[in-house]
Amino acid sequence: MIFRAKAPLRISFGGGGTDVPPYPEERGGVVLSTTIDKYAYCSLATRNDDSVNVVSLDYNLVARYSTTDNLDYDGKLDLVKATIKVMRVKDGMDLFLHSDVPPGSGLGTSSTMTVALVGAIRHRLRLPLSDYDIAELAYRIERQEAGIKGGKQDQYAASFGGFNFIEFLGEKTIVNPLRIKREIINELEYRLMLCYTGKTRLSAGIIDDQMRGYTEKKEDVVRALDETKALAIAMKNALLLGQIDELGYLMNQTWQNKKKFTPRMTDLHIDELYDVALQNGAIGGKLLGAGGGGYLLLLCEFDKRHILAQKLEEHGGKVVNFAFEFNGLQTWEVSTK
Repeated sequence: MIFRAKAPLRISFGGGGTDVPPYPEERGGVVLSTTIDKYAYCSLATRNDDSVNVVSLDYNLVARYSTTDNLDYDGKLDLVKATIKVMRVKDGMDLFLHSDVPPGSGLGTSSTMTVALVGAIRHRLRLPLSDYDIAELAYRIERQEAGIKGGKQDQYAASFGGFNFIEFLGEKTIVNPLRIKREIINELEYRLMLCYTGKTRLSAGIIDDQMRGYTEKKEDVVRALDETKALAIAMKNALLLGQIDELGYLMNQTWQNKKKFTPRMTDLHIDELYDVALQNGAIGGKLLGAGGGGYLLLLCEFDKRHILAQKLEEHGGKVVNFAFEFNGLQTWEVSTK
């Protein structure tokens, strides 16, 4: 029997950074995000021994382990090893892993892959795990067991899917699904644009800078995080009311705040692309993820989309089409007979 899973990647409108400890434990964080039709996939084929064979298309890696091995974290497929340990996998399996976008893109790729991997194993073992359980398990695997730095929003976005306003209150996380009118969704799908900056990034160092700035209570970092949280709440209200232009203006304010988290948040190329966007029809936007590379999310004027796309491509950006995905993690099985 083969068990498959796919989990959607996400775009975050605002609040990112307030989900990174210790800020949410001390002051409470919020994130406004939605999932899109780009996915992380996991295919799991059962075996009759304790061998775990992994093919990762994204990292161009092939590896073989045993469920009885003492699996060390060395930067190669650590999320797979951590999942085997935390979920106490005993039986062998063949895993095939693939994402629609490269790791380090700012769309939550690694966390989404962890959710897909957990989902495939849950389906195989028939575990009674809720969406909350899966998100928390994926967070534990990635952040606590594997020790990969980051926040908590990606695991919840991938597990639940759709438009969500997520609150991080100490040890408690509350997912508030948003009922967005169809006409608002139609408008957003046309006016939002994803632009790949041309490079990925390793988020750990950038997140370390942010965490250090907050724990040292640097006034500009703390103020920027507080303002980011307030802007996310305002964005949620604008989205529900269909105030699309206002959403764009608030995204721009969020990006200006985000750049205060750490000097490594942006670079000359990213700043140039963003300036080009504002000069050619974008109302506002922001870099997705921890910063340093990946995708820009831009909100443009309705009749300027084609002009904006052309100008971004001329300056080295790559415009990527997408639609919203309203489902979270999905799993199924395929008979090999």
